[in-house]
Amino acid sequence: MKNTKPIYIIGHRNPDTDSICSAIGYAHLKQALGENVVAARAGKVNAETKYALEYFHMQQPLLLSDLYPRVKDVLLDCKIVVKQHDTLRQLGEIMRDHDLRSVPVTDSKGILVGIVTVSDLAKRYFQELGMANLSDMRVRYRDIIAAIDAKVLVDGIESDFIQGDVRIAAGSLKTIKAGIKENDIVLIGDRHDETIIDCVEQGISVLIITGNGRVSADVIEAAEARHMFVLSTPYDTYTTARLINQCVPVRRIMHENPVCFKPMDLLSDIKGTMEETHYRNYPVIENGRLVGLVSRDELTMPERDRVILVDHNERGQAVEGIEEAKIVEVIDHHRLGGIQTSEPIFTHAEPVGCTATIVANMHWQQDVDIPAPVAGLLLSAILSDTVLFKSPTCTPYDKKTAERLAEIAGVDLKEYGMAMLKAGSGIGDMTPMEIAKNDSKEFQMGDYHLLISQISVMDTKEVLGLEPQLIEAMTTICEKEGFDMSLVMVTDILEEATYLLYAGSPKTLIGEAFKKDASGTHVYLPGVMSRKKQIVPPLSEAVKRIKEKE
Repeated sequence: MKNTKPIYIIGHRNPDTDSICSAIGYAHLKQALGENVVAARAGKVNAETKYALEYFHMQQPLLLSDLYPRVKDVLLDCKIVVKQHDTLRQLGEIMRDHDLRSVPVTDSKGILVGIVTVSDLAKRYFQELGMANLSDMRVRYRDIIAAIDAKVLVDGIESDFIQGDVRIAAGSLKTIKAGIKENDIVLIGDRHDETIIDCVEQGISVLIITGNGRVSADVIEAAEARHMFVLSTPYDTYTTARLINQCVPVRRIMHENPVCFKPMDLLSDIKGTMEETHYRNYPVIENGRLVGLVSRDELTMPERDRVILVDHNERGQAVEGIEEAKIVEVIDHHRLGGIQTSEPIFTHAEPVGCTATIVANMHWQQDVDIPAPVAGLLLSAILSDTVLFKSPTCTPYDKKTAERLAEIAGVDLKEYGMAMLKAGSGIGDMTPMEIAKNDSKEFQMGDYHLLISQISVMDTKEVLGLEPQLIEAMTTICEKEGFDMSLVMVTDILEEATYLLYAGSPKTLIGEAFKKDASGTHVYLPGVMSRKKQIVPPLSEAVKRIKEKE
């Protein structure tokens, strides 16, 4: 089967400008090459990235909070439904014609009101419910007329629903008259006119002549005087009775309040319900409306989402549920973090300052023009990741690429870069927890599981003034999310330095890595601006040295 679902191009959790803009840029390249891709993000857009998107009039990518299989991934189309006022005869025909074992029931507005199964239909007949109770079932006259293919000889009362019981005129006249009451529906075959007229005079509401029997003018005249129906059907009395019994509305036998799911329900969450209820199909609803079905038979092997990772390649940094997806490409500028795939994939990794540098040059290498707005976003990513080329991660290749992108985007590189960095440098109304998780990435270094976040500011005083609250939030992260340490880089763009805040243990890891007194809650690191080049490598080496000393 040909894949119809798009490939998602997505950056890391708690995305920065490079993660968002590279996803958009690479999606443009792939789309230009005819591939079905969608740019996505794994978290909230920060202030800096928002500024870039708004400046170049670009929409935020699709938010994917996780990639766990959901009901929408196995949703079956449901074109066949019945309305609650449809008859059992109509239901039976639908089930037979489409080989169905269950059918959802909706009201006139398309709102799901129940579900009916083959066993429900069979039970109606096994119970041998007599026709005498059809008035309690709210059976409509028009449904009877349609079911028995009747010709209306006399158009009767205006009421929609039958009011009496259904009787078969059999036996002697005395027996017939004794069994008939006012407003009943009477089935009668080949009888003398006086017998038929006697039935009419009992005050019945409908007279049904079976087998296309003869109806005299006297009968017609008597019926018209009493404003009752006279119907003629080609079926014999037995068949007519069976057909009338099928005029019961579906709502009388359906299951009300059926077990339903929603498109965004996790498959792992609904399996237990399926095991408890043992139905074959379950309605899927959104805002009360039926949008499809989910079948227990097709639940085991949903089509996996396909993803392209940009600006990261480590499972701990990837969107939740990445293990349930199929990674088809990686475009990155970081160290290789050991992510595993089931088969060979395309990987493009370069030791440059920004993933957007790689994405921009992939456009040019394949002779794909970059529109001004996309060029502006790729430029924004480079300026952000290299901190206006001040970061030690910046290469001449990044600068050359940025200059070319600035020309395409029609902006002054330095002026725009300063405005963008300034827009993202304040903490605004960010909470201590949001600061502690800003642009965060997970790292597994030996036995230690670390979360390293970064916030770049023009003035560090505002952030450092919240140090006690930040340390508290970072400690909570360690305790509740299973990290050994939480680190936050408070990077001063103008001073080109970083205050590194830390919580958790072992603090000796900080001291060993940066040769500083780590007994407090932060160390000052002049000249440090890059997590990738100036924080992660010293920490990794420190872990090795600590291990050797044990």
